[in-house]
Amino acid sequence: MKEHFKGLGHIAIHTKDMDESVAFYEKIGGALRQRASISTPDGEKLLALVEFGGVVLELIQSPVPVPMTEGNIPHFALYVDDVDAAAAAVRAAGVDTFMTPQKKVLPNLFGGLENWFFTGPSGEQIELLRML
Repeated sequence: MKEHFKGLGHIAIHTKDMDESVAFYEKIGGALRQRASISTPDGEKLLALVEFGGVVLELIQSPVPVPMTEGNIPHFALYVDDVDAAAAAVRAAGVDTFMTPQKKVLPNLFGGLENWFFTGPSGEQIELLRML
């Protein structure tokens, strides 16, 4: 299974104000890579990728308030070479907590990606991610 995992993809962080968060990370040495949005039933979810300290942060501004408590980091992403093969390997290891019945393919988000989320034993979300 470990042959599919290529490294940390990003760390997702909820933000109350996207522009303020991007400006903050740029002020302390980060660099904005891309902005995007996704339509949801509640409205537009704003996204930004910021390179900071050797990792990529995915800033997320939800259209509805998200509690900003200890858990404002909703998931971490692992780059994989093949989302389907990595998911099959995770399932073969006895994990069947995938959050959707199939992977998502988002050809217009951040230059194109496919992903599939599953949960760990404490409810943490883990994203299998391949950039297209």
